Amino acid sequence: MADPRGFLKVRTRRELAERPVEERIRDWFDVHAEEGVQPWTGEQAARCMDCGTPFCMTGCPLGNIIPEFNDLVRQGKWEDAYNRLSMTNNFPEVTGRICPAPCEQACVLGIHQPPTMIKNDELTIIDQAWNLDYVKPLPPQRLTDMTVAVVGSGPAGLSCAQQLTRAGHTVVVYERHDAIGGLMRYGIPNFKFDKRLLDKRVKQMEAEGTRFRTGVEIGRDISWDDLRSRYDAVIVAIGSTVARDMTIPGRSLDGIHFAMDFLPDATRRLYGVKPEHDITAKDKHVIVIGGGDTGSDCLGTSIRQGAKDVTVLQIMPKEPDARPDGQPWPTYARLYQKTSSMEEGGTYVYSTDSVSFEGSEEDVSRVNVADSTAVEGFIANDCGHVTGLNVVDVAPGENGPFTRQPGTERTLPADLVLISVGFLHPDTATLLDQLPVELDGRGNVARNDDFSTTQDGVFACGDAGRGQSLVVWAISEGRSCAAAVDKYLCGTTELPSAIVPTERPMMLPR
Repeated sequence: MADPRGFLKVRTRRELAERPVEERIRDWFDVHAEEGVQPWTGEQAARCMDCGTPFCMTGCPLGNIIPEFNDLVRQGKWEDAYNRLSMTNNFPEVTGRICPAPCEQACVLGIHQPPTMIKNDELTIIDQAWNLDYVKPLPPQRLTDMTVAVVGSGPAGLSCAQQLTRAGHTVVVYERHDAIGGLMRYGIPNFKFDKRLLDKRVKQMEAEGTRFRTGVEIGRDISWDDLRSRYDAVIVAIGSTVARDMTIPGRSLDGIHFAMDFLPDATRRLYGVKPEHDITAKDKHVIVIGGGDTGSDCLGTSIRQGAKDVTVLQIMPKEPDARPDGQPWPTYARLYQKTSSMEEGGTYVYSTDSVSFEGSEEDVSRVNVADSTAVEGFIANDCGHVTGLNVVDVAPGENGPFTRQPGTERTLPADLVLISVGFLHPDTATLLDQLPVELDGRGNVARNDDFSTTQDGVFACGDAGRGQSLVVWAISEGRSCAAAVDKYLCGTTELPSAIVPTERPMMLPR
């Protein structure tokens, strides 16, 4: 820290400027108008206090050495900054864009000032590294005779595969979709994360020796037990993909979909890939149930597709602007943060519960039935298309924090409803049939502190074992799982390990 008074000289925090709303909602490019090094980048980095106990590092699941790379950004030493950052983070181009930055909420400066711009420093470092050609393949100096299969190419699977490849093992990554990346590829809208960045990282991994097999679903195209017999170790990194559903009247009406059936198709269309569900918000009244990051992504995507209007419902009250007493520093506090999509339009409605769906009966003629009783029964079982959602206000009361308030019932018009209320657990149906592993109480793949499942040589990392969490946790678990697998195969390892899976997960909406 060259200037110990830097945080006193620069008290304001400056964010990256965004493109005008009327411009960016007409395309799928990054919402930001600025990228790379800005005139103020160095002075913002100088606000870092280089604390004796850097709490920002305790907030980061990857253990990024934040004060050091902050100071290197201040000095403009981009290669050194990249080398320092890449010691702990395999994909900073991802975390620098979509991580909610728990490190910043643990920043000591954040106690009395806006925290240091750690996330933006990280993003600037990796963008500069790509621009200046500092990102090079790091193939292993020697190869082992060990082979590893990684099932799933999300952040956990890719970080695990890259670490094991660099350790000298022959690693093959299996992905059931047509392209590598998991939810990074099709689950995150392009205006938040340009997929060309992912393509560059995949090319780097291929140059290092990692092999990729797309369009292969383990459990159907190749059985799990067959895969285990082919490889010395198998890593389950299939994510948490079983969506949490809503069991309210009218759920079976047409036009009601999970968010993760809707969002991927938007990206597929953008890159010329055939949609799987062909859902679009164009000219529709859209309701998004769930106010997390995925709900925000649905909002921005619907606006770009030309929705008539978008309403986002959240059963929770609006988050506070300041840290509440029950969430003291340096823990992660749930604070109100206006996303770029929220600035583009739509209406957020808080403290509101969904009661039932309304639907039309005009499609009943589709059904070939013998009598009117059967027709009436079919109507009762939700024939037709959704036309509205019945909702009611909730507040703390005698029935708990979400007690319905009499007299607040109303119906919101809806042609398209997107359910975005989180995920339950990974899809383990074929895994349990073909290579039985134990599950934990939440339906995730059970594993010990070495990421080992109850099947010898089978490991689990990321959301598959942890449950729904953050991309930064997925990368961290992938790195630590790689160290455990390397030790299993060779008896020892030089790969770094950041965490153990028994730590309490940080449950945040995706």
